Amino acid sequence: MDKNQQAILAGLRALYPNPRPELDFSNPYETLVATILAAQCTDQRVNQVTPAVFRDFPDANAMAQTTPEILYPYVKSCGFTSKAKNIVAACKIIAEKHGGKVPDTLEELTALPGVGRKTANVVLAFAFHIPAMPVDTHVFRVSNRLGLADALTVEETERQLTDLIPREDWCDAHHWMILHGRRVCHSQKPDCGNCTLQPWCKAAHAAEMINPKLEVKKRAQARKQEKTK
Repeated sequence: MDKNQQAILAGLRALYPNPRPELDFSNPYETLVATILAAQCTDQRVNQVTPAVFRDFPDANAMAQTTPEILYPYVKSCGFTSKAKNIVAACKIIAEKHGGKVPDTLEELTALPGVGRKTANVVLAFAFHIPAMPVDTHVFRVSNRLGLADALTVEETERQLTDLIPREDWCDAHHWMILHGRRVCHSQKPDCGNCTLQPWCKAAHAAEMINPKLEVKKRAQARKQEKTK
């Protein structure tokens, strides 16, 4: 870890002390459902939806007994009918193969419908308190802009961050970067002028704004052009 990275992590810790998830949940089942619903949806919207969901389907066994058609009206405002299908399908597997309890390993979680590595890491970190580094769009963008990572994929970003950051700080660091992405380091117009991390930030000293997602697209297009030559 270089001096800039040390300063950035210290700065994030100072900016966002005692960070907590903005999704509302109280057990592994609720964590799983809320996180699936949160994909491409705001936490605030999910929090409006889940009280009724958890009231009428209080655990995985209850959810396994319903159908996507019954569940979808509850979660429609979170988008995508596939979310209702995945939640019901995942809970059926949990009921049948795991005794109604959400599994606590990455391999078992990612075997569930609708559960990718990021969702699985959220469940591990915040339902089971197992150190993990979920990389969502904010973490991917902010970590690569700041210079905590230099990667073109979510998986590589996760690996670099877990190599760089002490294990005991993984969960907090995940929140630091999410909060910084939401409040300061916005996707299209980062507020660099009001960012206290600016002196150490890689993007602040770059010739043009670092947009990791755009960089991935550019390199993919370049590879495609090379193949057509």
